[in-house]
Amino acid sequence: MARDGENALEQLQHTLPDLILLDVKMPGIDGFETCRRLKASERTHDIPVIFMTALTDTVDKVQGFQAGAVDYVTKPIDHEEVLARVTTHLTLRRLQARLEQQNDELEYRVEQRTAELAKALEEVEQLKNRLQAENVYLREEIKLQHNFDDIIGQSPALKKVLSRVEQVAATDATVMILGETGTGKELIARAVHTLSPRQSRPLIKINCAALPVNLIESELFGHEKGAFTGVLARKSGRFELADGGTIFLDEVGDLPLELQAKLLRALQEGEFERLGGTQTLRVDVRVIAATNRNLEQAIRDGSFREDLYYRLNVFPVTPPPLRERPEDIPLLVQFFTKKFGTKLGKSIDTIPETVMAALQAYAWPGNVRELENIIERAVILSPDHALVLDEPLTATRRSDRPAWPTDKLEDIEREHILHILNDTDWRIAGMRGAADRLGLNPSTLRSRMQKLGIRKRSNTS
Repeated sequence: MARDGENALEQLQHTLPDLILLDVKMPGIDGFETCRRLKASERTHDIPVIFMTALTDTVDKVQGFQAGAVDYVTKPIDHEEVLARVTTHLTLRRLQARLEQQNDELEYRVEQRTAELAKALEEVEQLKNRLQAENVYLREEIKLQHNFDDIIGQSPALKKVLSRVEQVAATDATVMILGETGTGKELIARAVHTLSPRQSRPLIKINCAALPVNLIESELFGHEKGAFTGVLARKSGRFELADGGTIFLDEVGDLPLELQAKLLRALQEGEFERLGGTQTLRVDVRVIAATNRNLEQAIRDGSFREDLYYRLNVFPVTPPPLRERPEDIPLLVQFFTKKFGTKLGKSIDTIPETVMAALQAYAWPGNVRELENIIERAVILSPDHALVLDEPLTATRRSDRPAWPTDKLEDIEREHILHILNDTDWRIAGMRGAADRLGLNPSTLRSRMQKLGIRKRSNTS
């Protein structure tokens, strides 16, 4: 009970009633002004107000409703009427409060379901993008010609390597495959993956030497829409595609120095960000790397991080060059002859002893890949059922292999590439060009030439 409007407003600072019975005629501010102040306050705005007055003028009643009252009772007061009106408005207020609560709960559930739906749609979109990226990658893989469908050979050197592959495949250890170009490093990587518990998940590969520097990061880690000019959609990188499976980093020694730190983090922590993005992604990936470079020399030269080298070189595997397993050459020749004979619709069932002797005497600087290329050309050009070589094998025989001035792999590689370039008059592409002789793609050979600082010198008089 308050004695006037001022007192009522003061009491309402401490307690809030369910309903207010308000007299119009009071000392100080009248009931209309008191009601207006109640409705102007957020604290008391929703409390129902019933005016009590002896005034019966319609104008006064309208003024009361305009001030915010919900009802009017006139004096003399009929207690039963007042009780009925109070009960009615309290019931209405409870119903309104319940309705507002139900509306709030409904809005909350709608917001929750909307958020869950948005998250589900985002996950579906990410899965869709990943599947599309995997499909594109797999279509590219299907187009590739592999050296052979299985590892061919019975030599002790090869058996020793395969034994190491079996030992490491069952683990999650990082594998580093070292060795010369064309020795089957990718095939070894596929064998490790196929024999591992991850065989049901994809083996994703990337050639670090075959991509322009400005695209390698995007290919490895993906990019967001608008990450750079012309990018209209998000793209998943190779690490995302390999989640749960294996990633094969071919020619990892050619990875730009500025990207090596990000790769090291991905290997150590299993996390990275897409190019142009801020969301940290986590993946479970087994890493296999390969290179024909001397990484220890690259560390000394400052072109390869020492911490990345030790992170990659957990379990090294070095497939032997073909010159160190000459007893496998007949098996490989028979395999490739049958493979290309079937492909070209030719039936070549005879390999003359002179041809096999020449193949076994050759040093095979391009290793198995060079042998495959030579046999393919021989099958194409052989006029009947006997295999005929298209030209003598004269370059770099084992018997007259030049004495290299160093044992460093990069120096030997540089000298050999220069030898082949000079022998082909610096013709890189095309049949019997340097890339063809070395069993490389022309783009890969150009990349190796750039890395090794090989440039054709112009003749001066």
